[in-house]
Amino acid sequence: MPFDLLPSTATQVVVAGLGYVGCVTAACLAHLGHRVTGVDRDPYKVRAVNAGESPFHEPELPELLRRVHEAGRLSATADMGEALAGARVVLLCVGTPSEPNGNLSVDQLRRVSLEVAPALQLRETPLVVAVRSTTFPGTCEDAVLESLGRHAMAAVVANPEFLREGAAVRDFLEPSLVVVGGSDQEAVHLVASLYAGLPVAPTLTTLRAAELIKYACNAFHAVKIGFANEMGTLARAMGIDAAEVMETLKKDTRLNASGAYLRPGFAFGGACLPKDLRALEFGAQRLGLQLPLLESVLPSNSAHLSRAIEQVLALPGAKLGIYGLAFKEDTDDLRESPAVAMLEQLAGNGRQFRVYDAHIRLESIFGANLRFLLGALPQIGAQMAGSLEELLDWADEVVLTQPPSPADAAMIEARGRPLCELYRMCAR
Repeated sequence: MPFDLLPSTATQVVVAGLGYVGCVTAACLAHLGHRVTGVDRDPYKVRAVNAGESPFHEPELPELLRRVHEAGRLSATADMGEALAGARVVLLCVGTPSEPNGNLSVDQLRRVSLEVAPALQLRETPLVVAVRSTTFPGTCEDAVLESLGRHAMAAVVANPEFLREGAAVRDFLEPSLVVVGGSDQEAVHLVASLYAGLPVAPTLTTLRAAELIKYACNAFHAVKIGFANEMGTLARAMGIDAAEVMETLKKDTRLNASGAYLRPGFAFGGACLPKDLRALEFGAQRLGLQLPLLESVLPSNSAHLSRAIEQVLALPGAKLGIYGLAFKEDTDDLRESPAVAMLEQLAGNGRQFRVYDAHIRLESIFGANLRFLLGALPQIGAQMAGSLEELLDWADEVVLTQPPSPADAAMIEARGRPLCELYRMCAR
């Protein structure tokens, strides 16, 4: 990657912590034109950066450090007070390792925040404290802001990093995601402006959402790796080319390698997903294989359904109108529908409910669909509403198991009934 320096933008930035994240962040921000001072208690790291050298192995970092050092844009010190003089932003890039019980250790984050705190007493303009470290939602408030004394001159934002060791420089300069979250919009926009030279529009959000986004990304990466490994294990046990299976899966960029299905909502059901997961689990067991990730999907779905049912059971309305009976919108397939399972629980708990689904007419369903429905809900005929208007006239509250059509959504909104929107998590 060529490292032609971009024109100086002259924002003074401090990077606290010159490890893998901090050193790459400092060098790349200097490359983007900012004047950067790195702070670290390790004299070796300070000497290396001040010599334009990398304190550890990371591809492309040595050349980048040499260029920004020669341009006078990056220096390092062990003195936090000295570094903060005149700085507008300090990026906290210290470690947050696991404790033995799995909890996050925030000792380093608290320590560096306490080092920043004295400088706030001398400031006439707020200092933006941007947390690059991976922090569980609430940590920026409970550990960082608290350690800063909740000082009026401190504005805390979350700015999580998405850097992979071995490709960190490229990940910084060619990012797919930049996230900045906080309640002080001026501070959020200032931190976002540090990345103005990069080919991505920053995502601006709330403090806790920014913290959780980093965990969501890493958890998703781990799930993908675990999924590929388990499918590979199963394929090899059956003499199938595992690479061919996964390479073919990736060719579908509409449903597989895409954002499809990545929407929090109601539990899944239908004739395919539950059945095929059970078949995979049974087939793997016959081969003597344990596939814990795949085996956990149906229990996870059941737990999610249980949470949804608890939410509905807790609704105060005496008469519940249920919008959607099929396992998803735009179908009349009732097999393993989570809505039917929910209604069984409502009936068992003596709750009054009526149901409307534009695609379900009892006189028009037959076979497995009809047997499944009547087996679960023998009285469903008396509980079906003939129209959405009839449902809304009767109900005290409306539970949406599916996204309504635009016309139905307009009618529901016009009636003003309290809503429990299971299809995008319960919101009241």
